[in-house]
Amino acid sequence: MVDVREWSRSDTARFLRAPSDADDKYSRGVVALRTGSDAYPGAAVLGVEAAWRAGAGFVRYVGSGRAADAVLARRPETVIAQDAGRSRVGAWVIGSGTDAALRTEEETTALREILADAAPVVVDAGALDLALGAAAPFVVTPHAGEFARLRESLRLRPADQSPESAAAEVAAALGGTVLLKGARTLVADRDGVVLSVRESTGWLATAGTGDVLAGVIGALLAACPEAPVAEIAAAGAWLHGRAGRLAAGVIGTEVAGQGHPIVALDVAAALPRAIGDLLS
Repeated sequence: MVDVREWSRSDTARFLRAPSDADDKYSRGVVALRTGSDAYPGAAVLGVEAAWRAGAGFVRYVGSGRAADAVLARRPETVIAQDAGRSRVGAWVIGSGTDAALRTEEETTALREILADAAPVVVDAGALDLALGAAAPFVVTPHAGEFARLRESLRLRPADQSPESAAAEVAAALGGTVLLKGARTLVADRDGVVLSVRESTGWLATAGTGDVLAGVIGALLAACPEAPVAEIAAAGAWLHGRAGRLAAGVIGTEVAGQGHPIVALDVAAALPRAIGDLLS
């Protein structure tokens, strides 16, 4: 039996707070990203940008090549390394801007080590195939096509039930949290609870916004280490949707209405305003 619950602004606000005098960059959350590739370096930039804009105190990018160069050029405050070493990490984001078919054995080993550790992980795009059996708390973030392939890999029948039931079925099979992206985002935990997030706009249907979402969730996971992963994922989806609406001019302007086109970096840039509105 699936338990569907609507996710709201007030639900999201519970996971946001203004830093106090007692905070430092570590207590505000350390996010590490192993994302992007030479083919898709922009995914790394977008995820890193979003993590910073969503309030992370420290962001580490693990990678090299074009992606690392692009991250450093855009966000020089980011620490770049070829591995995380013994550094403290509050949450990971992996897979955005990568292709599992092109993944090296070395990369697969590194990703599996992340998924075997204790820090929560946002699993996107080219790392989705590695989530099954993960020891770390995790949330997978597929779009509709990736979701269908994920179901196939789990040997689940084609989804002829409701989207909520289908998401809950995959979450139970994986043993983690599933965030099914769409105009209405569904976040299912492995116990059959599905959180429905309606804060969105059609203008978010543009390349790279999923990479931004992954970075937002990573920042919130790092800042709220004791919170349930599914609730953090829903909060990240709501915040991402609100930022998209603000960026597109759907809300928050004197001429708010149907809005206008945006790009993914516009969504990241609107995150501080979305957070400020919630904190107020």
